[in-house]
Amino acid sequence: MKRLGHATVRNIIIMDKYLIVGLGNPGDEYAGTRHNTGFMILDAFAKASNIVFEDKRYGFVAETSLKGRKLFLLKPTTYMNLSGNAVRYWLNKENIDQSRLLPLGAFRLKGSGSNGGHNGLGNIQQLIGQQYARLRMGIGNDFPRGGQIDWVLGKYSEDDMKILQPSIDY
Repeated sequence: MKRLGHATVRNIIIMDKYLIVGLGNPGDEYAGTRHNTGFMILDAFAKASNIVFEDKRYGFVAETSLKGRKLFLLKPTTYMNLSGNAVRYWLNKENIDQSRLLPLGAFRLKGSGSNGGHNGLGNIQQLIGQQYARLRMGIGNDFPRGGQIDWVLGKYSEDDMKILQPSIDY
């Protein structure tokens, strides 16, 4: 703070803000399932960053700074298909430009686009539109015809985790 005559001038640093969303469902019954890969990735990020999630409105939230940027990590508690409610709330609450939204789900980064049949992304798009970046992680597709729901809600095997964990830790 500098003193100039009778006025005080404060140095104000305005940080860019980003919202990183890991999609999943709350509850022990979903822990370790393919459905909650987004939560797993954010948990690894938080652990590596030595930050903890707090139970806040519409989700568990952790905050950190990285290279002059403020990052908000969000694990919505609205359940996957209503994730848009949590995303919209936190974008508005923290005044984050939605082009700086990175929902986490090989990784594939897209600047915008359709929901690809993903109900959680469909709800987000219904509430805030399609103009946000998304990073998707493959969960595999080794399921029989008609078995997609059981596959997505199923837990990863030890062999699956040996393949997946390095990507999460990356």
